[in-house]
Amino acid sequence: MKTAIITDIHANREAFEACLAHAEGRVDGYAILGDLVGYGADPGWVVDRVAGLAADGAPVVRGNHDLGVVEGAEPRMNPDARQVVEWTRGRLDAAQLAFLAGLPLEIVAGDYHFVHASPRAPRAWEYVNGIREAERAMAAAKARITVCGHVHQPALYHVGPANRVVRFEPSLDTPIPLRGPRAWLVVPGSAGQPRDGDQAACYAVIDQALARVTFHRVPYDHETAAAKIRAAGLPESLARRLTEGG
Repeated sequence: MKTAIITDIHANREAFEACLAHAEGRVDGYAILGDLVGYGADPGWVVDRVAGLAADGAPVVRGNHDLGVVEGAEPRMNPDARQVVEWTRGRLDAAQLAFLAGLPLEIVAGDYHFVHASPRAPRAWEYVNGIREAERAMAAAKARITVCGHVHQPALYHVGPANRVVRFEPSLDTPIPLRGPRAWLVVPGSAGQPRDGDQAACYAVIDQALARVTFHRVPYDHETAAAKIRAAGLPESLARRLTEGG
């Protein structure tokens, strides 16, 4: 079983379509790790597409932007994010809002713990962006392999010699064994709003049978996605992020 892990789509239809097209024929299923909405201009289309994957059995968890659209933006969100959350709420119908409201914060399936942010406190939305945060996340995980989003650039952590957590930048398109009994933490990076200077969408494929992960970057029409943000009257900074990759 090969599963495409896609996270932080952020209402970017062009990026999501590119990831799905790239994954087609390579995988048996999908897992979506939250933040379907926020920042981008196509929230309804993205929610409907993810709902279709969920109906086919894909695990889908809730992100902080999804929660904000359902319950109202959190005060700690930056002004641009708060503006888009409120804009998004007015563009989703009752069924789409109900789908977001019904998403769990985490899903544990076999060796895998799927969550948007850190499993230490999923609704606290802690970023796993360093060794210390990864140590806490893996200590709280309910499975050997944690897979999370929220951080918009790819990374991979594992427990190495002397029981110390090691972080490294994964090579693209190269299968990396998730050797047991070590604990691992996989961060695929953002499909819809990468922040590492590369405009290409991020996603990863986990091969459960062989216990390995492959990271991918997929070029997409970021100019069209940015133009839609501008046409919707959303903050210019969000359009610029897509064209600059961060």
